[in-house]
Amino acid sequence: MTPREIVKAALHFQHPARIPFTLPKPWQRDLMGVGREPARNRKQSGWERRGDAWYRTDEMGNIWRRVVETTSGEVLEGVIEKDWRLLDSYEWPDVADPAIWEKAAARCRELHAQGFYVLGSINWPFNTTRYMRRLEVYLADLIGERENVLRLLGRGTDMTVTEIENYARIGADGVFGCEDWGTQDRLLVSPKMWREIFKPVFRRICEAAHARGIEVFLHSCGHVTEVMDDWVEVGLDCCQFDQPELHGIDYLAERYRGRLTIWSPVDIQRTLQTRDVKKIQRAAKEYVEKLGGAGRGGQAVGGFIAGYYGSNEGIGLDPKVQAAACRAFTRYGDPRNLLGLPEELRRVDKQNGSPPAMP
Repeated sequence: MTPREIVKAALHFQHPARIPFTLPKPWQRDLMGVGREPARNRKQSGWERRGDAWYRTDEMGNIWRRVVETTSGEVLEGVIEKDWRLLDSYEWPDVADPAIWEKAAARCRELHAQGFYVLGSINWPFNTTRYMRRLEVYLADLIGERENVLRLLGRGTDMTVTEIENYARIGADGVFGCEDWGTQDRLLVSPKMWREIFKPVFRRICEAAHARGIEVFLHSCGHVTEVMDDWVEVGLDCCQFDQPELHGIDYLAERYRGRLTIWSPVDIQRTLQTRDVKKIQRAAKEYVEKLGGAGRGGQAVGGFIAGYYGSNEGIGLDPKVQAAACRAFTRYGDPRNLLGLPEELRRVDKQNGSPPAMP
């Protein structure tokens, strides 16, 4: 099976030859991302240091600030934060412009020729619209300005659907959005409010993608357990979690295996931060077996994609710690490796001074 076929089989629980991987070199990667160019009718700027902080303006026109260079920061001033009337005259990014999709289309063809599954990055409407009003204001808007929120969400979703249509046109296999919905122990809003206001948005996104034959991936941090059944109901194909243990691996396996694919690194809060190699390796093995259904010597059912947290510096982690997770994912996620890691990876371990390969 090609990497693209393996990812497809995992998403649809069709017994891939192994689990899919999204690990850095020298380990395996089956899924690659593409993105459009910025809209030409909007102005944006990169990070610029002023005094003790960095500032930038995004494609939507929001002003961001960060105080630590390794973080993504947060919106300091939303583009329509000062007055709802600004929405009426706001010029949305022209994401239908064919010119901004040309490089993504070429990259998509290149990656498909190499056998990869291709995932296109989209703006998810909650993120888009909360930035435009700034989060604290937006959460109050949900109670006091619901009509305006729905109007804004509708236009944000229009933009997302246009992006989906263009990714389908250029041949992407799926689309990926980021939308953090949880704190450590609850949703940002009540489940009732989420279902009333945001569930129709999720449904529209999934229906737009599936009508064009592509899958939908969502990254969401925090405790989102109360609405995961709703996500399955509207058609979400894959959740990318960096904290899967927040929900419980047994819970995810028992409730969602065969219904929803989970894509994750070893948990970045509860397990990677222990820096305990054996504990990390046991966790990776547990994810593979319980979420992907791959017992020792057996074939994966599907439903799990082994991931890698892309900012070791952001969580204060030596890359050697995640290397332990990569080795375990590689060993247990591919039956061909059960007798030991490939010689190439053993050499890399030795060169990097990483902990010894698993026996």
